[in-house]
Amino acid sequence: MSQKGAESLRLIESQIREQHWKRWGPYLSARQWGTVREDYSPDGSCWSYFPFEHADKRAYRWGEDGIFGFTDRKCRICLSIALWNKRDPILKERLFGLTGPQGNHGEDVKELYFHLKALPTYSYCSALYKYPQEAFPYERLRSENAHRSLAEGEFEILDSGVFDSGRYFDVRCEFAKGSPNDILVRYSITNYSSERAELVVLPTVWFRNTWSWGREGEAYTRKPLLKGNSVENQLEIDHPTMGNFRFSCRTPQSFQGILFTENETNFETLFQQKSASPYVKDGIQRYLISGESVAINPAREGTKASFHFDDSFAPGETKNFEVRLTPESDYQETLLEENFEEVFEKRLQEAAEFYDEVLDPQLSPEERNISEQAYAGLLWNKQFYYYSIQEWEEGDPTQPTPAPERKGRRNGDWGHLYNMNIISMPDKWEYPWYAAWDLAFHAVAFARVDPEFAKQQLILLLREWYMHPNGQIPAYEFAFSDVNPPVHAWACWRVYKMTAPKERRDRDFLARAFHKLLINFTWWVNRKDVTGNNLFTGG
Repeated sequence: MSQKGAESLRLIESQIREQHWKRWGPYLSARQWGTVREDYSPDGSCWSYFPFEHADKRAYRWGEDGIFGFTDRKCRICLSIALWNKRDPILKERLFGLTGPQGNHGEDVKELYFHLKALPTYSYCSALYKYPQEAFPYERLRSENAHRSLAEGEFEILDSGVFDSGRYFDVRCEFAKGSPNDILVRYSITNYSSERAELVVLPTVWFRNTWSWGREGEAYTRKPLLKGNSVENQLEIDHPTMGNFRFSCRTPQSFQGILFTENETNFETLFQQKSASPYVKDGIQRYLISGESVAINPAREGTKASFHFDDSFAPGETKNFEVRLTPESDYQETLLEENFEEVFEKRLQEAAEFYDEVLDPQLSPEERNISEQAYAGLLWNKQFYYYSIQEWEEGDPTQPTPAPERKGRRNGDWGHLYNMNIISMPDKWEYPWYAAWDLAFHAVAFARVDPEFAKQQLILLLREWYMHPNGQIPAYEFAFSDVNPPVHAWACWRVYKMTAPKERRDRDFLARAFHKLLINFTWWVNRKDVTGNNLFTGG
């Protein structure tokens, strides 16, 4: 029997709870705005209630988003990058796309980005984003698609011409773990233009807002704190449930300092009401783009902060921007200098070894690359998903009371549902919510690289805080009561058979799934076998 590599051993350590290697990962959504969870409108108009234009100014209630964002399993401390080409009216903090009503074929992300590599414990993962040096064509993407019919093709960002002259930056994002809680981040940025180009780079840390809603319980905390100290390239993190961390960066000449604000809604701009704090979610954006010096906190503290780099790139030049999140107990001043490169090199080598174990050795180099990127897409699309139907219907004590006609309008029969887990998404931008049918197929694909996660996902939808008391599996947040094809039992059986040789298969998993699937089968028979011939919905 071949010896297990480092990543396979980490998966075992995670499974037996010896080391929490999966505590951190790319679990941040690519789009939190426009979702059902953030919708408190009376008529269920989720796209218009929380549009893209609000996302930079308005605190999210149920999650966070960012470009290749990294966070913990409960989305308490978030890491991502923001960019500014000095031409856009806003920072590039999140991927842009059209809403369902705006797109001639429904919602559609309008960016160029690629998932390159990922390990199941996220001890290493990488992705690539392409950022135009010309002004990002926000309005043209909206207007061109608005004028196209259903029969016409979509107007994509490549059609806008912003990449035609090669005037763009490649932003390669890499994460590596020195230990389960030691997160190293490297942003390698390349100027593909034939001319010198300027770019503001903002590695950012912030807290999901868990303090503004007037509630107590597992999901809510006192307000945490980010604060500067005597070291110019470092800030301290104090979180009531995560503990204390240091967030630090290497300091090339382009380093300008640390900018602090709050992850709080800008009520004055959006709703013409007084904000809870003078420092709000778009404070760093207003400071950089509008020159509002009062928009950032001079006391150097807050709940959102960015390392500020203002750099100039020669044609073809690549520069690295490196940051590290470290538990206070493990922090050493030399960490950024001593083993940063060593950790990345080691994890990259271990990634190659892991896919040597997983993939067919007969694959050609091109086929192997395709396979690794396919698994990267699967692994990058895990997401922290949080939704409590009861609290969502009630509204929050510190927020306006929802309209009475909203109650029961959407998912009214699912008052028991309480979701707060890492779940595989169909796509973290276009479909940033789980879909039962899709998830069954995801689990089969996950079985080859992370068998334990595959089984955990299938069991999760059968738990009592997901599955309806009548046996129905929740479909998706737009309508949990929609009926999906009955593929969950098939997926459980496939994963059971795929994840171990016949004599060592996990019968405990199969038994757990079987008992709940019997309830689901009863629901199908009672509700959908209208002709009594055991062919669901008539076959």
